[in-house]
Amino acid sequence: DIPAVRAQPGPPMRLAYQPATPRVVHDGHTVRVRFAPGQRLWLGSQALALQQFHFHMPGGDRLRGEDFPMGMHFLHKDATGRLVSLVVLFRQGAEHPALAALLPQMPAQGQPERVSSGLRVDPAQWLPASHAYYRYEGSLTAAPCTEGVLWLVMQQPLEASAAQLAGLGRLFGPNARPVQPLHGRVVTLTP
Repeated sequence: DIPAVRAQPGPPMRLAYQPATPRVVHDGHTVRVRFAPGQRLWLGSQALALQQFHFHMPGGDRLRGEDFPMGMHFLHKDATGRLVSLVVLFRQGAEHPALAALLPQMPAQGQPERVSSGLRVDPAQWLPASHAYYRYEGSLTAAPCTEGVLWLVMQQPLEASAAQLAGLGRLFGPNARPVQPLHGRVVTLTP
């Protein structure tokens, strides 16, 4: 649960994502959208290579006590191999256009991986206009919950429709780790 924090200068976020044909797979836990090398997120002067994004229901993180029905984790690696997870949280509201295009292409559990030449995904379409983000050190959300992950949680949530959230819910059930206590972690906000 990310508390209200004062803004502090930090490395600016710059997207270098491009539309691409991804591989879409249901791994029994969530649907993962995997990309070929070349997708980048810059955090200051540090290049982060996008590996994949996937979905969690509910969102996992809270913002000042607010729960979210869905979250997306964009997993990146830096030059040393360290994982950096960029999180976008979703409220129920208007239909999300990029999710409307992707949802029909998502395989159910047990179906093979999909690669559709007609499907182009631009990871930038899944991020809010504001690139303000919270930053904290944590662990992976799935076993073995490895420590050393840098978490970047976008301050501005997006929206997905009730029908879209229900569609994802039919593909996989609740798959988010319970909210963890801060345990002294420092959370900063980069405006």
